[in-house]
Amino acid sequence: MEPAVSAAQEGAGVSLAAVFVVGFLAAAGLGSIAWYNSRRPTGWEDKERPDIVPEVDPNPHV
Repeated sequence: MEPAVSAAQEGAGVSLAAVFVVGFLAAAGLGSIAWYNSRRPTGWEDKERPDIVPEVDPNPHV
């Protein structure tokens, strides 16, 4: 039964790597949106927001 066990372990490793890659991409994307929606650093106040970044309401109505 060793071949079945090693195949299952190999599949789990690939799945774990896929979860890490998808998680990293999601964190980078959401972090970029949060950064663009935060206060601008000194000297960047008059810069345009990229069209791809959605506007987020700073005071959500709960």
